[in-house]
Amino acid sequence: MNGHVNTDIINGLAVIEFFHPQSNSLPAAILKQLAEAISAADQDPRVKLIILKSKGEKAFCAGASFDELKLISNEDEGRTFFMGFAGVINAMRRSSKFIIGRVQGKCVGGGVGMAAAVDICFATDAADIKLSELAVGIGPFVVGPAVERKIGLSAFSQLAIQATEWKSAAWAKTHGLFAELFPDTQELDLAVENLAQTLLQSNPDAMREMKKMFWQGTEHWEQLLPERAGISGKLVLRFNEYVK
Repeated sequence: MNGHVNTDIINGLAVIEFFHPQSNSLPAAILKQLAEAISAADQDPRVKLIILKSKGEKAFCAGASFDELKLISNEDEGRTFFMGFAGVINAMRRSSKFIIGRVQGKCVGGGVGMAAAVDICFATDAADIKLSELAVGIGPFVVGPAVERKIGLSAFSQLAIQATEWKSAAWAKTHGLFAELFPDTQELDLAVENLAQTLLQSNPDAMREMKKMFWQGTEHWEQLLPERAGISGKLVLRFNEYVK
């Protein structure tokens, strides 16, 4: 596998960066490392705040690795793969520390799920989004709760059903996925840094209690997301029929 997850901790700020040469797609190893990195940053007493970003100037995240999806041969393998997405989303949900999302480009599938699961997300005007799962015979089951929580059932339904269509970054901002949009990565990074520095000066106990408030009512995701991973694990066996 060519790719990585790196964490840099400086003055209370943990910057978690992931990368994969295929448009920052998400193979199982990257998903596992991401969940572990988020949990480790949450438990690290040096850390007051987390930024989640991907490397590069183009796509933020292309979603699930097609190369790995094509290798899945049974339901157990499928469930195990999609549990990677469940692990990342639940790690963000459990974190007692705010997570800022930095989205520089297009988001597909699991990338939309990660953008929805951070506590606040800044993006560029190039950050169009798409939930493409239905188009390849699956469905956005694991990321669905996070996306629906952030943008509402109606907007989530549009994304899930119109699986071949891109929604603009402006559409995503209007529906609450992105808090702010910026014309380029330079202005995006400046805004993320300014927000981070403000939050680093804020009361960590207050932020911890706010985080609990924001995520109240999602405790059942510990069971729900694995159940959804099982659904995707069954449906992914049809995947190869759609990519032949």
